[in-house]
Amino acid sequence: RWEAGTLTRPIERDLERFRGIVRGEVRQRLKKLVSSGELIGRVDGKVVSIPLPGIDLPRFRFGRNEGGVGAGDGDPTEGSEANGDLSKEGRAGSEAGRHAREVEVSLDELADALGEELGLPRIEPRGASSVNTEHNRYNTIARVGPESLRHGRRTFVKALKRSLASGGYNEARPIIVPEREDRVYRAPRVQFSPQANAVIVYAMDVSGSMGGEQKEIVRTTAFWIDTWLRRHYPRLERRFIVHDASAREVSEEEFYSLREGGGTRISAAYELASELLNAEFPRESWNQYLFHFSDGDNWTGDSLKCEALLRDALLPRLNLFAYGQVTSRYGSGEFIGFVRDRLSSENLVYADINGRDGILDAIRVFLGTGR
Repeated sequence: RWEAGTLTRPIERDLERFRGIVRGEVRQRLKKLVSSGELIGRVDGKVVSIPLPGIDLPRFRFGRNEGGVGAGDGDPTEGSEANGDLSKEGRAGSEAGRHAREVEVSLDELADALGEELGLPRIEPRGASSVNTEHNRYNTIARVGPESLRHGRRTFVKALKRSLASGGYNEARPIIVPEREDRVYRAPRVQFSPQANAVIVYAMDVSGSMGGEQKEIVRTTAFWIDTWLRRHYPRLERRFIVHDASAREVSEEEFYSLREGGGTRISAAYELASELLNAEFPRESWNQYLFHFSDGDNWTGDSLKCEALLRDALLPRLNLFAYGQVTSRYGSGEFIGFVRDRLSSENLVYADINGRDGILDAIRVFLGTGR
């Protein structure tokens, strides 16, 4: 017997159990999934395909029961060809190999797994009552409407009352046939509810010392930051800034593919980020985040200008400013020390990202404030 809201059918219980196994596997492999970046490109809408080797749907396999394990004589190399072993006379196998099963996991589930693994606090949006979202709730009744929205119980009650009032009700043969005037329908009522919106500005140093591996680390880190913030904000805007000695806004594709050169002037990125936020995202309506990634090189004397911009223009308006310093063999790595020594604020965090293995720790630092 199946009841709404319960899992009383065996197939649904089995499916939920399988989903629990998948969630457990995702949590166990989370560190590898984060550091490898293999989930990027597997996202389809609000779900992501995750390859999980060793996970398979349970199924019956029918066949004849002829002998058992170890029954009869055998050749130690028997079966190697079927498994694709090239060691026997140099011949390729003809059978398909065993592949990892891809399972679909929602981005919300992925965010929850990340939060549990890193112990991340839930974000408390700022200014959540500033932006109202319009939506419909079917909590009123109308005399007309589509048959798909007919209110069955109320229609029956009206038909019963009419039958009783007219004397047409027969207790021996209690048949109630609703007529046109008995029918009532669910109708929508427009309601407004406060929603919190957020904008993330990603800024990255694209001078010659930031190579392809460094950009891939930034891309992977940004994917998980997006996943976590989308869990808390119904609307998430993203902007991308690249800089060397100057800064400009680019598309997401350009952000991760550009390779430029020249010197580095970090203040150019902070100036552009401040202008962008002032022009398009009022502080009273938007929760604002700025994530900056660099290898730590900066033009002599420019760090003092960065300090002034952060202290006076950006930190007062941002929910969070996060600086991630990606290790590069060509970068001096000095800027993170300047930030650490000269600036102090509850909404300022910084982290060294020493290769792919440092991504998870950096995310813990960036998102662990709950801002």
